[in-house]
Amino acid sequence: MALQMMSTDRPALVVIDVQRGFDDAEVWGERGNPACEAHIASLLALWRSRSWPVVFVQHDSDDSASPLAPSSPGHEFKDVITGTPDLLVRKRVNSSFYGTPDLHSWLRQESITELVICGITTNHCCETTARMAGNLGYETYFAIDATHTFDRVGPTGETVPAAILSMITATNLHGEFATVVTTGDLLADA
Repeated sequence: MALQMMSTDRPALVVIDVQRGFDDAEVWGERGNPACEAHIASLLALWRSRSWPVVFVQHDSDDSASPLAPSSPGHEFKDVITGTPDLLVRKRVNSSFYGTPDLHSWLRQESITELVICGITTNHCCETTARMAGNLGYETYFAIDATHTFDRVGPTGETVPAAILSMITATNLHGEFATVVTTGDLLADA
């Protein structure tokens, strides 16, 4: 049964930092959700079939040794990111709303009030962008299975698995900043 979520005829898909540099396990560690990219591909196909707006966000690390530095091959988008977006935002911080060109201004200019967020990493750039989108008044949907993150070491030295971090992000966002959904929910709603 469809959730009947999206109420406008032009929801924007915001695809965050799906860059080759995140494939470097030596830098990032163990990742979760191996199906992330397949779900992103499904969402991109849906958005393109409906001619809905697509935003790609690309992280430009200031650290020249980072796999996400503009001079690194890891800066490039993964193969799943195809076609030309309606907007390409380049950023140096976690939030896609602090990039160039200005995402919030573009969304207002395009009269877009609903966003679907996906990409990498769940608990950093995706969660930060969703929080800001909610605070800015957008109807925000967070496609949790179209994101992934990595195991992280906490302040006490224990490793927190990526799946737990994703669940915590979903808990943090749902009902306050965004509606947490799956790719299947969005496909059924379309």
